[in-house]
Amino acid sequence: MLKVDNVSFSYRTKKVLDNVSIEIEDGEIIGLVGENGAGKTTFLNILATLLKPRKGTITYNDMKYKSKKSAIRKQIGYVPQDIALWEDLTVMENMLFFEKLSWVKKSEKELKDILLDMQLDRFDSKVKELSGGMKRKLNLAISLIHDPSLLLLDEPTVGIDLKSKIEINDILDYMSEEENMTVIYTSHDMDEITQLCDRTIVFGQDPFYRELLEREGMPIS
Repeated sequence: MLKVDNVSFSYRTKKVLDNVSIEIEDGEIIGLVGENGAGKTTFLNILATLLKPRKGTITYNDMKYKSKKSAIRKQIGYVPQDIALWEDLTVMENMLFFEKLSWVKKSEKELKDILLDMQLDRFDSKVKELSGGMKRKLNLAISLIHDPSLLLLDEPTVGIDLKSKIEINDILDYMSEEENMTVIYTSHDMDEITQLCDRTIVFGQDPFYRELLEREGMPIS
C-alpha cells in the first residue's frame, strides 16, 4: 500500500500541493487529472523520490520515504513525459544499456520478452527510426527492467497514434490485474482516464475535471 498523508509542496512562495492525502492499494490504477500547473507532475516527482515534500509523510509497503529512500526506489518504475532514449542506438542496445544501470540483471532473452510484451519487435531498429508510439512503448519497457511494483507515468500516451495508445493501456491494465502492479499516471485524455482507472485524484481549482468525472460516475479521491 502507498499512503500519502498531508503532503504539501511549494516552489518558493507558490504553493503547488496543499495537504494531499490518499491511500492506494496494490494493483490499483490511479489517474491524476487537472489543468496545467496544478501539481500533477510535482506529485509524481515526489512519489518518485525526485522531490521532497515540504510537509507531510509518505509510506510505501510500511517503508517511510524519509528513511528508506534507497529501498523504495528499487520498487519504483518512473516514465517522465519527455522521452529519454539514445536516438542513435537500436531498441535492443537501449535495453542493454539501461539493464547495465539496473540492480536487477536480465538476459537478452528476458529483455526481448519485455519488448514483445509491449508489441515492439523491431530489436535492431535505431530509435530515431521509430514512431512516437514505439518510442513511448520502449520508454515504458525500460522502466520495467527492474521489476517495479509501483509504476509512475507522466502523460504516457500523449501525442501518439490510437493503436499505440490502446496497446499501452492494455499493457497497464494487464500489469495491474495479473501482476498486482500499482499504476499512477497523469493524462488529459478523459476517455482514457474513465476507461482505465479505478479512481482519480483531481488537482487544482478548476471544477471542470471534477464535474466531468462525476457525470461519468468515476470515483474521485
